[in-house]
Amino acid sequence: MGKKSNYKGMDRRSFVRSGSLVAGAALLAPSFLEAKAYAFGTDEIRVGVVGCGGRGTGAAVQALSTKQNVRLVAMGDAFMDNVDKSYTNILKSLAENEVDTSRVTVSPEHKFAGFDAYEKVIPLCDVVILATPPGFRPIHFEAAVKAGKHIFMEKPVAVDAPGIRKVLEAAAIAKQKKLNVVVGLQRHYQKQYLEWVDMLHGGAIGEIVTSHVYWNGGGVWVRPRTDGQTEMEYQMRNWYYFNWLCGDHINEQHIHNLDVSNWVKQAYPVKAHGMGGRQVRTGKEYGEIFDHHFVEYEYADGSRMFSQCRHMPNCAESVTESFQGTKGRAPEPGVIVSSTGQKLQNYDAKRDPNPYQVEHDVLFEAVAKGEYKFADAENGAKSTLTAIMGRMATYSGQVITWDNAMNSNLNLMPAKFAWDAPPQVLPDKDGFYPIAVPGKSIVL
Repeated sequence: MGKKSNYKGMDRRSFVRSGSLVAGAALLAPSFLEAKAYAFGTDEIRVGVVGCGGRGTGAAVQALSTKQNVRLVAMGDAFMDNVDKSYTNILKSLAENEVDTSRVTVSPEHKFAGFDAYEKVIPLCDVVILATPPGFRPIHFEAAVKAGKHIFMEKPVAVDAPGIRKVLEAAAIAKQKKLNVVVGLQRHYQKQYLEWVDMLHGGAIGEIVTSHVYWNGGGVWVRPRTDGQTEMEYQMRNWYYFNWLCGDHINEQHIHNLDVSNWVKQAYPVKAHGMGGRQVRTGKEYGEIFDHHFVEYEYADGSRMFSQCRHMPNCAESVTESFQGTKGRAPEPGVIVSSTGQKLQNYDAKRDPNPYQVEHDVLFEAVAKGEYKFADAENGAKSTLTAIMGRMATYSGQVITWDNAMNSNLNLMPAKFAWDAPPQVLPDKDGFYPIAVPGKSIVL
């Protein structure tokens, strides 16, 4: 999830027809593919989408809006109605923005539904977009790497420690195979952030002492239960409110801000403690997740990250990051002020290319040229674990170390993926789900 978009027909991420921006450090390596030789000896790059909600739809449009000869050839989702809606919205979005709709060549035979849809999409493409609810990301990422595909995958990349470990193992294999992997932590591809973080890494405010990161908003959609749904289908449709699918909003949304702090610190926290709960969103329709979290993270050098995320309507909203150093402060992205009050940076981002589009521009440029330049999965996994560690701390009321979190064997996923199979968390006779209780709940 993320900020709303003004782009018609696309969820969240706005469309900007922009040139490529070289973002992040390139991992230089010999060409691993014969450039411009993908499908049947042409320069066509075949794309498949796994997860056809709003984010998968938006990512597909952005991939098709790059300069390369990209074709969307396969689509898969747990639900066929999602596939059909996404297909229609992709065509509509391309037409509205004057992008060639003939780039969409998905035949009816290449639209797949069910828990195994990913297995049918991946073999048909050169680049796969992974945009299902994040609980499935480790399974799908592992399969895409095994099949030798380049990957764009949305954040977060897991919901529990076993999933994180699976992603890290697959990330190492992706590096060996020289597969480009871009993760949808788009601030790493945003010029404003790139220049801001570069100055902070250069010592503009000295040593970073504290960071404050926020994702405080009113919350997101609710999809009510309908007649005839099994519990599995209900949770899948209403995935945001179940930890095996979402990981709580500290994981699904706030990961963006936590990741920025890790990026600036060039490190990951060694421990966390905090508090949270359900104060406003207490209805059964909100599943099992909290509506607020406050976490204090500590890095190995003793510096602190203070983290807030909240889903409460009619409250003050804030989605941002700030840093305080020994020689100054960075009160918001693109702004740096010295300890004497001198403004060292005041970045105007109005004309910058849209980072959500840039992610795809640079990925598909690298694929077309046969270059290996992007290996985002390891950082994506570790910033995801930062969020999971925070959830563990707020749910339990305990101090959680990085090693505690990484080595946890608590697996949130169902034993079986089938529409008549039960998820691990089930409602009581009144339809309410069990909620974590600090001081009582086991999180490791």
